[in-house]
Amino acid sequence: MPKYSAELTEAEWPIIKAVWRLEPCSAPQVQQALETKMGWAYSTVRTLMDRMVAKGLLRGEKTRNVTFYSSVITRKQAQRKELLYALKHAFNGGLTPMVQCLLESGNISDQELVDLESLIRSRKKESKRSK
Repeated sequence: MPKYSAELTEAEWPIIKAVWRLEPCSAPQVQQALETKMGWAYSTVRTLMDRMVAKGLLRGEKTRNVTFYSSVITRKQAQRKELLYALKHAFNGGLTPMVQCLLESGNISDQELVDLESLIRSRKKESKRSK
């Protein structure tokens, strides 16, 4: 998995999500996909995508006179980076306060709680085996 160090900005998230869905894709395809939701002009989308190439988040490959973009980062990598950023900055690196905040938000379903408990049990078993 390639590593990247750049953070996705709020404006880049809709772009990367569209690229993940459409890749390889051109800037006009992304602009069209985001037109209703974001209302961005083609020039805005193209500028953002070119900046994302410069940051190492996207790869652009020119075929004739059209640039096709694909992601350099996976959804999982981007989510992990975003989560670790929030953990560090909003919770001073404390996982327990972050999980407590999520639990207290009331937005967690019973099934999600079951899934979380299962993940924790599984992690505990792995931890015991590796000791």
